[in-house]
Amino acid sequence: MGIIRAAVGSVAGSLSDQFQEVVEPFNMGPQTLMTQGRIKNKSGFSSKDLISNGSCIHVYDNQLMLLTDGGKIIDYSAEPGYFIVDNSSMPSLFQGQIKASLKDVWERFKFNGSSPQSQKVYYINTQEIKGIKFGTRNAVNYFDSFYNAELFLRAFGTYSIQVTNPLLFYANGCPRNASQVEVDDINEQYLNEFLEALQAAINQMSADGERISYVASKSSTLSKYMADVLDDTWRELRGIEVISVGIGSISYDEESQKLINMRNQGAMMQDPTIREGYVQSAVAQGLQNAGSNPAGAGAAFMGMGMGMNAAGGFMGTASATNAAQMQQQAQQAPAQGAGAAGARQKQPGEWFCPECGSLNAGNFCMNCGTRKPQ
Repeated sequence: MGIIRAAVGSVAGSLSDQFQEVVEPFNMGPQTLMTQGRIKNKSGFSSKDLISNGSCIHVYDNQLMLLTDGGKIIDYSAEPGYFIVDNSSMPSLFQGQIKASLKDVWERFKFNGSSPQSQKVYYINTQEIKGIKFGTRNAVNYFDSFYNAELFLRAFGTYSIQVTNPLLFYANGCPRNASQVEVDDINEQYLNEFLEALQAAINQMSADGERISYVASKSSTLSKYMADVLDDTWRELRGIEVISVGIGSISYDEESQKLINMRNQGAMMQDPTIREGYVQSAVAQGLQNAGSNPAGAGAAFMGMGMGMNAAGGFMGTASATNAAQMQQQAQQAPAQGAGAAGARQKQPGEWFCPECGSLNAGNFCMNCGTRKPQ
């Protein structure tokens, strides 16, 4: 029992006129992994399971056709064209572009038996199945050596798979007695295994020193990692491989985002030019706020001067220079105010500070802290 390739001239015109029965795929969509062949005769489509001797099977591109008897594989073709069922012939095994993998598996699943009782045709989709969505349910830990911290990320996107060994997929990946297998029909199990492999692949990227911000642009690297992780369970057992992984978005949890922002801000402040601009901006804002201080502009400017003296030692020479300049401005501002105060007559008990000229009533200058002259 087997199939033979039909001569080109024998299929001229309508197939239904040349053969008693014609077998074609029932429904092969972009997300279909396997579909059963439907039998068409002169009366229309037939629901019987027995394919007559001499029937013509039509195989399209990117498909592997399986001729089975009682669930066991009798013959197959990975080559497009027309093939005639011949119960007196030996299996022809049209291997197409995947001859190596099919040849190795054929001996494990071939039919050993008698005359056919329940022959069926199945079509396996060997085209890349794209657009399978995934998303991490929980944040995945990622140690980033650049940030020297354990960060957590979530990833969303799509991936694609391809059936590279249809015999293995039919034997181990398809539910028994199923006439149609879509990605959604088996995706729950596969998605759980995919996400487990995704976490292992992300951890491997972390171990290889990849920056966490580069993960989204490393889809080809991620695909390779995942193919290595899934080799045993997918390629070797089910005949499926991960072809590509597309990362749609990478997001971090709140604590990880705070750590990243803090580290990035610290890295920016190491640049003297950026640090200088930041200090000048902060000082300008401080001057603006000092003018509206409820305790008076003089007290506010004095506090700014003391604060910038302390900041000068922390920020370095450049910041200290700015602090000294702003302190000088702070001293000039009260002096100008003192000139206005000096225009009025000094009251009993008041005195002018010999250092800054401020009018005071206590034992110490409210502006610069100088003790009252004796």
